[in-house]
Amino acid sequence: MAKKNKLSTPEWILQGYNSEEEYNKKKGIISKKKPCSGSPKALNSRHKTFAIKVCPKCGSDDVGIVLKEQGKTDEWECHKCGWRGKDIQEKELSEEEFIKYIESKK
Repeated sequence: MAKKNKLSTPEWILQGYNSEEEYNKKKGIISKKKPCSGSPKALNSRHKTFAIKVCPKCGSDDVGIVLKEQGKTDEWECHKCGWRGKDIQEKELSEEEFIKYIESKK
């Protein structure tokens, strides 16, 4: 088993600053913000989006991944129509649509 690195206390805490931003400002460090990841729909609307997997043949969300031997590529299977393949589709839902979807599953 590989040896794990120890966590260290950030320098801004050791020097008594209340936040990393305050430390960076005092030291003249310009921090680059990480780009926001997510779908274009989520980035534009500033709202959460959720993705569900659907069968490309029948549109059913009753799909599952088929596990194979280690090193082999996984594929998907539709439990409704029997489709098998790698090209699964993703349907993006807003938070409101996702809640309605979950409630309809009950």
